Amino acid sequence: MDAETEARVRNAWLGRVSGCMLGKPVEMMSMMSGLDELTDYLTRGDALPLRDYVPAVPDTMIGDMFSQMCRGNIDRSVPDDDINYTVLALMVLEQNGMDFTTADVARAWLRLLPGGMTFTAERAAYVVLLENAGVGFTFGAPPEFDLEQCSDNEFNDWIGAQIRADLYGWIAPGEPALAAELAGRDAALSHRGTGVHGAQVIAALGAAIPSAASLHAAIAEAAALIPSDSECAEAIELGIRCAAENTGPMPIHTRYDGMPPVHTVNNLALVVWGLLNGADDFSVAIGDTVAAGLDTDCNGATVGALWGLTGLPVPDAWSAPWQGRIETTLAGVGELALDDLVTRTIALMN
Repeated sequence: MDAETEARVRNAWLGRVSGCMLGKPVEMMSMMSGLDELTDYLTRGDALPLRDYVPAVPDTMIGDMFSQMCRGNIDRSVPDDDINYTVLALMVLEQNGMDFTTADVARAWLRLLPGGMTFTAERAAYVVLLENAGVGFTFGAPPEFDLEQCSDNEFNDWIGAQIRADLYGWIAPGEPALAAELAGRDAALSHRGTGVHGAQVIAALGAAIPSAASLHAAIAEAAALIPSDSECAEAIELGIRCAAENTGPMPIHTRYDGMPPVHTVNNLALVVWGLLNGADDFSVAIGDTVAAGLDTDCNGATVGALWGLTGLPVPDAWSAPWQGRIETTLAGVGELALDDLVTRTIALMN
C-alpha cells in the first residue's frame, strides 16, 4: 500500500477518534438542554471558539460527571458507540469479506456488541434479534433473523446508521458507489429510507474525497447516489449553502426546529457545513461542528474522519492526549492500538 493511502487511513482514524472525544463530554448537555446551554457552558469555560478539548468547568454536569473526557484529563479514548461501530464494521469485513450480508452484521452484533451500548434504532433492532435467536437454537448454528422486523421501528430515520458508515468509505477510495452499497447493507439492519440514505452519503463521501478535485466535488459525487428529492439531499444542500454564505449553523437549527437532536437529516446538514466550513483547518472543522450542538460526538467523529481523508495531517495536539489508546466495549476486544487499527484497515484494501 502506498504511503499516501496509509496516511489518509491513519488520519481518518485520528480524526474520528479526536472528533468523538471532543464532542463526547457535552453530548448529553447538547441533546437534553439545547444549543443555548452548550454555548453558555463553553463561554463559561472560555472555550469559544472551540479549538481544543472541552474544559471541565467546576460545579457543572460536565465538570462533575465527564471530567475524564475533558482537557488536561485525557489519557486514552474512552469507550463510545461511535467508535464501537467503526471497529465492528472492520471486524465484519475481516470475517466475511466485501460480500458480507445484513445477516452477517446481525450475527456480529449478537456476538460482540453489548446491548447496553445500543440506542434508539439499534436497540430496537437488537431486541428483535434476541427474540429471533431465542434460547433453544442449536449451538454453532446461526439463527435466522426477521430483518424486516428489525428495521421496522420508530427510530429508523435517526442517526444510528450514519455513525456506522465511515469505514466502508475508507476501504473503497475512488469507489463511492461500492462504499454506499456496503453501508446500505449495514444500515438495513436497523434503518430504512432516510436513515439508510444518510449512511450511504457518509460512506460514499469518504470514498470520493481521496480522488475528487475538491470537497464540493466529493459531496456532489456522494449526493448523486441518493434520491435527489430525498430529505438527505435537501440537508446536504442546506449545509453547502450555509458554508457558502458564511451564515454559521443557525439556518440549520431554524430549518429543523423541533426535530429530534439525533435525527439523520439535521445532523447530516451540520456535518456538511462543518466539513466545508473548516476545509483547511482541522480544529475549525471539528471545533465549530461540536460547538454547533445536536449530536456532538457523532458529528465531531464524522467530520473528523472525513477531514482526515483529505490528505492534510491531523494536528498532533489532538491525538497526543489519548496516546493511540482506543477503548471499546466490544466483547473480547477491549483496548486497541491505533497502529493496529490502521494496519488492519489497510489490509482490507489489498
